[in-house]
Amino acid sequence: MSMKEIIRKRKSIRKYDPTPLDAATLEKVQAQIENVKSLYPGIKFSIEVVSKTKGLFNIKAPHYLVFRSEEKDGYLENIGFIGQQLDLFLFASGIGTCWLGAAKPPKKEKLEKVLEPHVICMAFGNPAEPLYRESSGFKRKPLSEISEGTDLRLEAARLAPSAVNAQNWYFIAQDGKILCYRKKSNPLLGLIYNKMHAIDMGIAICHIAEESEDFHFTRLTEVPAKKGYVYTGTVT
Repeated sequence: MSMKEIIRKRKSIRKYDPTPLDAATLEKVQAQIENVKSLYPGIKFSIEVVSKTKGLFNIKAPHYLVFRSEEKDGYLENIGFIGQQLDLFLFASGIGTCWLGAAKPPKKEKLEKVLEPHVICMAFGNPAEPLYRESSGFKRKPLSEISEGTDLRLEAARLAPSAVNAQNWYFIAQDGKILCYRKKSNPLLGLIYNKMHAIDMGIAICHIAEESEDFHFTRLTEVPAKKGYVYTGTVT
């Protein structure tokens, strides 16, 4: 299955077979973890595989990825970008996944390689529900609501998962570039949603990267302002 097909068929899995994945499969997952690419290479991060998480809206699964990062400018987008690479890899391997925005990992002392503060978790394992969906199964905003200009990669961004399926991003395609913006949150909800919107932005940029022949990401000093949105960066 090509990456284009993977992006157009993946879905978040919320029901899992409780049986753990075999050792060989977990080794492949670990190898993929060690080969992910960063949106911002200068930001330190770590990814742990654990068997338990806790918190609101937690999902029972045999395994979880725990994403940690030093808190530097762009670290949330970076984790979204990194995590979605693993999401797509696992889906392509027949393994279900689901981002867990409110889940928390075990205590630090129980983890082997804790480097930085916890950011977010992802459930994964063999699905106990259909792994694939058809394009008609996506509930997404039309491109006209989240973008302007023409670039075939915008469809991949449109299909990216986001917290409560909010799709709080906006893209401007011009001269072969894609300018990326994320929506400003309500001040009362900012502490929670600004974090999730930034992670979601990294997830969408990952989808753009996966459909790019030559992907580069940078922050330009002069870009068009978008009312109600924050400029994140530009795909060149």
